[in-house]
Amino acid sequence: MRRRSGAAFLGPEGTFSHEAAVVWAKKIGVIWGQGELKGVEDLSQVVALVKRGEVGAGVVPVENSIEGSVHLTLDLLWEEEVQVVGEVILPIHHCLLSLSPEREIMAIASHPHALAQCRRFLEARFPGIRRIALSSTAEAARAASCNPHWGAIASSFAARIYQVPVLYRNIEDYPENKTRFFILGYETPPLPGPYKTSLVVSPLVNRPGSLYEILKEFAQAGIDLTRIESRPTKKELGEYLFYIDCVGAAGEEPLKSVLARLKEKTRLFKVLGSYAQDRG
Repeated sequence: MRRRSGAAFLGPEGTFSHEAAVVWAKKIGVIWGQGELKGVEDLSQVVALVKRGEVGAGVVPVENSIEGSVHLTLDLLWEEEVQVVGEVILPIHHCLLSLSPEREIMAIASHPHALAQCRRFLEARFPGIRRIALSSTAEAARAASCNPHWGAIASSFAARIYQVPVLYRNIEDYPENKTRFFILGYETPPLPGPYKTSLVVSPLVNRPGSLYEILKEFAQAGIDLTRIESRPTKKELGEYLFYIDCVGAAGEEPLKSVLARLKEKTRLFKVLGSYAQDRG
C-alpha cells in the first residue's frame, strides 16, 4: 500500500493534538501542505486513517500529568495493528480569549477539563460568570470568535488560528501541566536518542508473583522503567494487561534479550514501538 504524507489528529483545528502534530512536523523536518493535516472527531478515526494509509502519521494523546492516562488510546494501541514511531510532550498552557474586554464577558466556554484546570483563576476574576462546557478548547475558541460576549479558555495556538485576542496567559492552576502524545505510523524517523520502548504484556497465569517475574527481568538487566499501568483485558474479571515504557531500543542490548525472554514467559506480548524520547 502506498502511504500518503500528512497527519491526522483529534480535531477541530486548534486543539492541543493539532499543535502536537505541528511540533512533530518541525521535529522531523517536514512541511505538510494544505489539506495534509486532518482533524477528526474521535481517536479511532485517527487510527483508521493511519491503517488505511490515508495519512503518514496519527497523533493521539496518551497521558496527562494531571488527568492521567487516556484509556481509549491504550486500548486502541493493543487492539489495532499500528506502531508508535515517536512522542511529543507538550506543555499545556491555557489562555483566556475574547473579542470583548474583560468587563463585557458574560460567559466562558471550554472543555470541562480546561474549566476545571483554571478553577482558581475563574473564581478570582469571573465569580458568578456562566461556564459553558464544549467538546474541546479549540471549539471554545471558535465559538468565542463568533460570540463577542463570550470568553474561551484555549491555547495561544488556537487564538492565532481563530484570530481571537488573548486577554490573559498561563491561567492554569498547575503550571507544570503537560500532555504526552504518541505518533502512530509505520516508519520510525531516524532521530537521535536516547530511545524509549513501549510494550504490552500479560502474565501466563494469574498468580502471586506473576507481575514480579516480568518486572525482575528489567531490574536484573539494569533497565529503567518510566511507566507501568494496568488495563483490563475485557475478557475475564481480574485479568489485566500491563503497559510498560522503558528506556532503550528494542533492537539493542540489553533490552533485546529481555524482550526475547518476556515473549516466552507471557501469555500476551506486543511491542508497541521504539522511538526517540522527547525531553519536553
